[in-house]
Amino acid sequence: MDRPYTICHMLSSLDGKIIGDFLEDDRSAYFIHEYERIHDRYECNAWMCGRITMQEHFAHEYIPPSNQDKQSPIPRTDYIAQKDVETYAVAIDPHGKLAWNHNYISEENGNRTTDHIIEVLTEEVPDAYLAYLQELGISYIFGGTKELNVVTVVKKLKALFSIDRLLLEGGGVLNGSFLNEGLIDELSLVFVPFAEASSPALTMFENSSSFKETFPVHFELIRVEPMEHNGLWMTYRVEGNSK
Repeated sequence: MDRPYTICHMLSSLDGKIIGDFLEDDRSAYFIHEYERIHDRYECNAWMCGRITMQEHFAHEYIPPSNQDKQSPIPRTDYIAQKDVETYAVAIDPHGKLAWNHNYISEENGNRTTDHIIEVLTEEVPDAYLAYLQELGISYIFGGTKELNVVTVVKKLKALFSIDRLLLEGGGVLNGSFLNEGLIDELSLVFVPFAEASSPALTMFENSSSFKETFPVHFELIRVEPMEHNGLWMTYRVEGNSK
């Protein structure tokens, strides 16, 4: 296979929400801990999140320098700062909005501290942002000119970094793009016993205006494991779809 085997690993309320006030409930701490434990259990050599998720939990907002227009042009070629490390954190950041403290996930993020960061960009990012990533020693790849092509992205992750197992961890539009392109092999779902009907939060798979066509995807149940506090861990294998 010319791409990583991909497991979509998510934590969801009973009504399909992946963010919302329910995550701030004291009882959610147990499920978040178990979610991280399962993350480790998969022993994947990379995990991936979208920009919003990364900025909320692992990064902060990039502030362009006042003199960014004076930056010399930098070729739009993939930049490999480190290779053959044990684990990678893949940030989907098409327009270069994320700022980092290091070229790995910072110490306050527990079990993910050794994960070397790979930024996934479009060719429209400013030259100053590429220079910023190079200065920090952060790897980056280009997934498209103006919009990302997730098929191109995963093929590059396999070819350039030898990533053969990838945990996809949202958000909803990113998950939906992988699902629509037939790039998800397995679904790992931690169901927490909450419902939050008033919340407009995204669900685990969302449509996007960039999708030309969508297709139903069929899943085969592999495992159901009861959790404490009335939760469930469910895993599915993708059987195929009508695409």
